[in-house]
Amino acid sequence: MVAIEHGTFLTMSTAGVLLLALILDAALGEPRWLWSRLPHPAVLMGNLIGWCDKTFNTGDLRRIKGALVMLSLGVLSLLLGAILSAFGWAVEMIIAAMLLAQKSLVEHVGAVAKALRHSTDAGRASVAMIVGRDTAEMDEPAIARSAVESAAESLSDGVIAPAFWFLIGGLPLLLLYKITNTADSMIGYRTPRHKAFGWAAARFDDLLNLIPARLSAVLIALPFGLLGKLADIRKEARKHRSPNAGWPEAAMARALGIAVSGPRSYEGALADFPFVNESGRKSLSANDIEAACRALWVTWSVFAALVFALWLVGF
Repeated sequence: MVAIEHGTFLTMSTAGVLLLALILDAALGEPRWLWSRLPHPAVLMGNLIGWCDKTFNTGDLRRIKGALVMLSLGVLSLLLGAILSAFGWAVEMIIAAMLLAQKSLVEHVGAVAKALRHSTDAGRASVAMIVGRDTAEMDEPAIARSAVESAAESLSDGVIAPAFWFLIGGLPLLLLYKITNTADSMIGYRTPRHKAFGWAAARFDDLLNLIPARLSAVLIALPFGLLGKLADIRKEARKHRSPNAGWPEAAMARALGIAVSGPRSYEGALADFPFVNESGRKSLSANDIEAACRALWVTWSVFAALVFALWLVGF
């Protein structure tokens, strides 16, 4: 709760700070007028990781070097978070809002639906901005499926997971999560260059997303009356190539009555992945992307209500 003395806000509970950050992010997102003039914190993290990749991902012992880089980045994040937290809850709230991505996620996913309604080529170009797979040969269902998958996974990675770790450990753990997740997105691939060096980033990211991914599935399932289907969602999630991403994707697929995942192409090579929720509808369109965007806001509302309840009890 908020403590007030002589009209001055002195302290606020972690849940209270997070609730304000969630609302601020949902209202403002990532204002272009601000981030066109200043580097976004996520961009700064990316630049740092890119420098580490260029500097240390050479020669022998790359797995050890990658692990040491992640250890160093983790310690740096924890220290920076502790220092910034000393400036008070208002600073914590602003930084937390910067590192949440609800509104920007909905905007980016929604842009794919808008582009797809214009033309398939426009849809391909738009979805290529949010996924890493080949998009040049995608048809309308594949474009829509990719956008829905990105919506579900990014809800966990970009909203629920950072908020969860903020609740657990404030700004230090939020920064630790964000640097790890950013590193995984940049170097956590099984490519010849990054298989060894990015191993630690990928494994640590899997660990930090273990609980949030499953929490995200529950939060998606709850407003759609699917809590009784969590065992089925778990079963479908296990079909996914990722130990974590399958959970929110399976829940979203169930909520929308569609199938996700399935075959796709990476760098010209076909990957024959199984469908998640295979019995669901496979002929997707822009309507399904828009339905996913609505589901994102519904899920966000459930999570915000949960945080509000935690605030009321003084968490």
